Amino acid sequence: QVQLVESGGGLVQPGGSLTLSCAASGGAIRWYRMGWFRQAQGKEREFVASISWSGGITYYADSVKGRFTISRDNAKNTIYLQMNTCEPEDTAIYYCAADLKETTREPNYWGKGTLVTVSL
Repeated sequence: QVQLVESGGGLVQPGGSLTLSCAASGGAIRWYRMGWFRQAQGKEREFVASISWSGGITYYADSVKGRFTISRDNAKNTIYLQMNTCEPEDTAIYYCAADLKETTREPNYWGKGTLVTVSL
């Protein structure tokens, strides 16, 4: 059973940067497609980014394309989300996810989330 723990959330000013980390335990994630999702208050959870097991293929939601970068370090069993040029609309709880299905992006494992607030 894979456990995922997110860290790095907090308060960031508009235009600022933040890096989220997700550490996995209980199993190796090196063969898993991994991803980040987010849920803003009063809204449904939405896809943010995904990365293939090798790190060679990445996908992004249109709303974050060009600003966020997903990456992974399989040796450390960790994935990251570099968030640049943050906007107030990026305020949400960010969830790490593991073993995403290729077509639906539905994951088998979820972290508990980390809160990101973009505000002055």
